[in-house]
Amino acid sequence: MPPGASYTWDHKAFVRWCLAYVTDHHVFQLRPRHRRIKGLRFEVVPSRFKEKLDKASFPTPYAYAIETAKQKALEVARRMHQKDLRAPDVVIGADTIVTIGGLILEKPVDKQDAYRMLSRLNGKEHSVFTGVAIVHCCTTDAQLDLEVSEFHEETTVKFSELSEELLWEYIDSGEPMDKAGGYGIQALGGMLVEHVRGDFLNVVGFPLNHFCKKLVELYSPPRREDLRRVKHDSIPPVDTFENLSDVEGSGSDPAQGDDGGGHGRAEAGGDRTRAPAGPQGTDSHGTGESPPPFPAGLLELIDGFKASKALFVACKLNVFDVLKVDGPLKAVDIAGKIDASVCGTERLLDVCVALGLLEKTDRGYRNTELADVHLASDGEYSLHGLAMHSNDRFWSLFTDLELAVREGASAAFGRKAEEPVQSKHKTLQFMRAMHGFAMLTACQVATAFDLSRFTSACDLGGCTGALARALTQEYPRLKVTVFDLPEVIEHVTCFQPEGRRTDRISFMPGDFFKDDLPEADLYILSRILHEWPDDKVCELLSRVSSRCKPGGGILVAEKVLEDKPAARDSLPASLNLLVRTQGSERGLPEYRGLLERHGFRDVRLAHAGGRLDVMLGTRASPP
Repeated sequence: MPPGASYTWDHKAFVRWCLAYVTDHHVFQLRPRHRRIKGLRFEVVPSRFKEKLDKASFPTPYAYAIETAKQKALEVARRMHQKDLRAPDVVIGADTIVTIGGLILEKPVDKQDAYRMLSRLNGKEHSVFTGVAIVHCCTTDAQLDLEVSEFHEETTVKFSELSEELLWEYIDSGEPMDKAGGYGIQALGGMLVEHVRGDFLNVVGFPLNHFCKKLVELYSPPRREDLRRVKHDSIPPVDTFENLSDVEGSGSDPAQGDDGGGHGRAEAGGDRTRAPAGPQGTDSHGTGESPPPFPAGLLELIDGFKASKALFVACKLNVFDVLKVDGPLKAVDIAGKIDASVCGTERLLDVCVALGLLEKTDRGYRNTELADVHLASDGEYSLHGLAMHSNDRFWSLFTDLELAVREGASAAFGRKAEEPVQSKHKTLQFMRAMHGFAMLTACQVATAFDLSRFTSACDLGGCTGALARALTQEYPRLKVTVFDLPEVIEHVTCFQPEGRRTDRISFMPGDFFKDDLPEADLYILSRILHEWPDDKVCELLSRVSSRCKPGGGILVAEKVLEDKPAARDSLPASLNLLVRTQGSERGLPEYRGLLERHGFRDVRLAHAGGRLDVMLGTRASPP
């Protein structure tokens, strides 16, 4: 909002404005007609920005969407300023993209392209991201000053299993041709969707709820005790929007303000808008100060380690295995099967209920679907091994975290954190942990890029072959060699699924720092490089580069740190770094520099779920 300007807020105009935005998918500019106006006057202005940004240069899909939205809005703001010698007050731009396995799906170029997109989405979950840029404009001495606020929203959409006939009927309707991802959920495309998690309007094209909250944040909402005022000097808080029906049904002009209609009636009509006495409003001493918001999230964080330890103990006592086979069971029966006290068992079970891992019925306790799939040790997508590895290995390391912070991880732990695994039990526990995570991410890694040009691949440190199986299922011509330490290869038969063995996967023992690497068109390093410092990474990449022929490729799967060091998505990697005596988490510029230094060009990045990113580089011909 420009200095000195103030608006009377009209709920009806605001909603009509937002709905118009969703319908048109263009860029809006807002102008006041005078200092106090009824609602917001807007213009829909198609942006002339050419959407040709290099997707591979962005660390995440939503970063690409935000930048596109920002460039759209900036182009309109500058053009309108040149045209009228004054800028709009606010320009809002948005860009919506569909992603699956890190691959950004834009508008299809033809029917075959639409079929490829919809087939990729068929029966799977995908993400819809909308990037929004709010550009605040101010003209001083004919100079345009711009301030940009930006955010993104993610919604997860699951497609049903759809027949070829239905897909082609939808494509022949013509609707997919101007829609990102090849479908429009608000029209015929809605019949393809099984469920939506998140903001439905975000999939339509504009995250209205998030946008409302952002406006409140940007325009300094009034304090609760100020809400009784008739005239607004800023946008009202979000809870005002919740009573839109009262304004719509009042029959009065919402802009009447002082004469009892519109805002005057809404604000004087009940206790909802009054500042309560005591701790919620003016305190008992009349100071007018209110206590800070209740820090529920912080308290949950403080107690978080207790929940983790309860989960680990339940896994170690095989609670979820027992209930998967015999549940529901009473606490006394479970205690007998896990050889524990009835009192302690019942308390542990009740905690698991509160954590959403178990359900409690009249017949006893039973697993939730989440526990059956991920916490029972025999599940295909079990994370039981990862929980046990965290309990037995990382819990003790984090117990000594203060010492590691004061003296450095190397001094605090010595060789404790990096000592080689010796016993068969520890080796298998490590492999179970790696296998569980790999099973969750293998499909996304395998499909992050089109790898159909390769006929042979070598997965260095491929452990149980989970990624190799996903690759051979996705690419029928591809043969994969899993190359790992002899003590790992010795136990891989324990992880081979029944009835799914293939002669296109082979296992070879060896040390990728010492032994000759198998010949392949594509070399894969999945969650390997972060474990090593730069000198060892360079040694390994040099060995790969010397074996990889020109035109061959390297596929690296790691969590790529974002530019913002406090980014939430980077938290797991940052936490692990606290107790690591060697190795490093890296950003895209660092990984790209390492790969290019060893002869790999055209390094591209794709997002592959919440914990991994995938980079693909091509071996250049020697100079």
